[in-house]
Amino acid sequence: MDGCLFCRIIKGEIPCSKVYEDEEVFAFHDISPQAPVHILVLPKKHIPDLSEMKEEDCGLMGKLVWAASSIAREKGFAGSGFRLVVNTKESAGQSVFHVHMHLMSGRNFHWPPG
Repeated sequence: MDGCLFCRIIKGEIPCSKVYEDEEVFAFHDISPQAPVHILVLPKKHIPDLSEMKEEDCGLMGKLVWAASSIAREKGFAGSGFRLVVNTKESAGQSVFHVHMHLMSGRNFHWPPG
């Protein structure tokens, strides 16, 4: 989608601090981190939010989780723990309407989250 911030980042039109990329997944450091480690993991395919996922996207969502776990291992924080968050719709805190996971670590997290 042309106007999507994350699509433009994926295309290289907007700079980012890239952490990971493969054929289907792209990950980069959040510009407004909420934890010492805060990485956004997203599909290259534009899906506005989880409510608009199709059954054909199930494998892609699994790939996002795998990529997040792989990043955590590679960056050395998998053993100390991490949190994955997916916000869906504005009322849940989604501000960019392209499905993405927040991969966060480096501090203790509380429950409920907020």
